[in-house]
Formats: sequence, structure tokens, C-alpha cells
Amino acid sequence: MFSKNEIIEASRRFVCVRVDSYESLANQSLVRSFLNGRFANTAFCILAPDGETRLTRSGRSPSQQFPTTEAFAAKLNAIADDYQPKGKTELPPVPDFNRFGLALNVAAADERILVLVATAEDQIKGLERRLRPLAWSNDVQGRFHFDLDSGSAWKESLSLPADAAPGIYFIKPGAYGLDGKIISKLEPDAENNVILAAMAAANKSYKATTVRKNYSDHVREGKRKGITIEMAVPFGEDRDSDGKIDHAPGAERPPRYGADSNFF
Repeated sequence: MFSKNEIIEASRRFVCVRVDSYESLANQSLVRSFLNGRFANTAFCILAPDGETRLTRSGRSPSQQFPTTEAFAAKLNAIADDYQPKGKTELPPVPDFNRFGLALNVAAADERILVLVATAEDQIKGLERRLRPLAWSNDVQGRFHFDLDSGSAWKESLSLPADAAPGIYFIKPGAYGLDGKIISKLEPDAENNVILAAMAAANKSYKATTVRKNYSDHVREGKRKGITIEMAVPFGEDRDSDGKIDHAPGAERPPRYGADSNFF
């Protein structure tokens, strides 16, 4: 449903938030608040600008409330008409992740190039603002993931030395989002038209060298190889809303396959 053109067009009138449900207890609590205390790896609700008033019912998916794409798009547009922006609006910030490992993993799950902007902390804010017109251009929005990073974890994940230079890296994520391959790199001060050309080239290379994943085959192969991803909170669902993750019968703990990862 979210990949349909009418939904994409309607969603541009909203601030869309994707909660990483296994990243923290705070995130898990937020998801539970939309599921009457239960916990699952997905939840959906449309909120008013105050961030609290619910304008739709909450549940696992919009498909539970809107039987067709057309009905969902119509609801989105009706709500947006009721909440017209006031005054001059700016381009929204560049979509970012709170850590590189998650960015790499989600990029693998969504089968997208990851654009890593790695630089000193005092440079991040200025770079982010300069990149906004690029990130929200028709040629880019929704087609790439971005990570603005002033730390060093990305160096280890990409098998780079500790003194690896800052820059704008275009990364092809590994199949399970645990590693990645650098396709190309630009200097942090590269102009947006140069960055856009590099993104197009990286995406072309990615498409030419990557076979689209088959969900069941991907999971089966990951299990065979023993690939696991440790999340901040235990993986699983709490269907009886007792506050505890439901473990499989006889299991001491749930498996470590993170549902926010591309493993499932």
C-alpha cells in the first residue's frame, strides 16, 4: 500500500515517522501505546500536529481501517486539508538514523544505496541543511537512505582504518545489513549536482550487481548460516499485553533475529 503512487503523493503533506520498534524500551512503549498495551513490530496511527490527538484508530496497519488504496489516500488528503500549514514552510531535515549500524541494516532491508555523510560534529548541521534540496528532490526522495554521522562506528562496519577520512560515502549494503561495500566517495564540500551524479551512478551499479531478495529464501539462508542480529530489546511479540515478550514454548529466550532488521 505504501508504495502506491497516490499514497506517496498524499504522504508528502505529512510528517511521516518510522519507529524502530526493537531499538529501545522507549520505542517499544510507544508502539504499545498504539496497540492497547500489546506489542508487535508494526503499529499505525495518524496524529494531529500536537503529536497526541489521534485522528484515526490505531492498529497494526492502515489496511485494517482502509480496505483500498484509494480509501486510504482519500483519508490522508482529507486530514491534510483540515490542517493546512501556516506561514512559510521550509524543506524538512534530511532523513537520518540514530546510528550507522541501523542505517546499514535498513538500507539492506529496503535494497537501497546508503549515503553516509561522515564528518566532524560541528560540521553536521551545516551539511544537513545544504543537502536538504538534494534529499527532497524528485530524483532522490524515497530512493536512498541517508546517515549523518560524526562518530567512528561506520569505519569498523566498513572495514576501514581508524584514521579513515571524512567524506560522503556511497555504500552498497551487504545482504544482511551487517557490512557494506563502498562504491564511491566524495569530499564533504562537494556540490549538490556532483553528489546527485554520484548517487545516480552508485544506484545504477547497485541495480546491475544485485539480485532482488526472495523473502522466504533470504530468511532460510540466513538461518542456515547462523546470522543473527542482537537488538536493544528482546525480539518477539507480546500478544497478551502482560508486558513480557511471548517466548516460543520451551525456549529460554526468543531468537535474536531483529524484526527491524532485514532478516524478517
